[in-house]
Amino acid sequence: MPAVWLLTLAASADLMVADFNSGAKPNNLGGEFGCWIKDPADPMQGCVESFDAQDRYGDKGYALRLIYSVASKNPAFGGLWMRLPKVDASRFDSLAFRVRGDASMGYTKVFKVELKDALDQSSRKYVNNVTDQWQDVVIPLSSFEGMANPRKLNELVVVIEDTTATAKRGVIYLDDIRFTKSEAR
Repeated sequence: MPAVWLLTLAASADLMVADFNSGAKPNNLGGEFGCWIKDPADPMQGCVESFDAQDRYGDKGYALRLIYSVASKNPAFGGLWMRLPKVDASRFDSLAFRVRGDASMGYTKVFKVELKDALDQSSRKYVNNVTDQWQDVVIPLSSFEGMANPRKLNELVVVIEDTTATAKRGVIYLDDIRFTKSEAR
């Protein structure tokens, strides 16, 4: 009986935002998501999302594949937006997710993550050193720059910028986006 209690306690330490295991929208919290770009009229900018069962993390479900291009002569950026319906993340200390790049298609090793609140205030943090192997990225909420209110989050955004991308075209995979609380607290 204590083993069951320990599993329940460990599971409650995370709030799963999107594990993509259903291969369909919305995310685990009921929020929609999709790709966006700065200038949809510019043919050198683009982002397309899809579910991928072959390149997923683990042995079941799907990962989210983002095919992107910021290879324009004009300012270019885009990525993924994901609604967080009325999320109070104040009981968590980190945002975590799994990420990897596609070695054959190329990928950026750097991208930005933003958290936005109900007043559209934004906090941001850059993710560095993405590789072609799955990594579990854990970002302490205290390390985000900006003013988003963690008690009233309503959107998570992944931003690939022409000014910071190490590859202007490529593919990155995301999986298991979640808020976590460290065991040490």
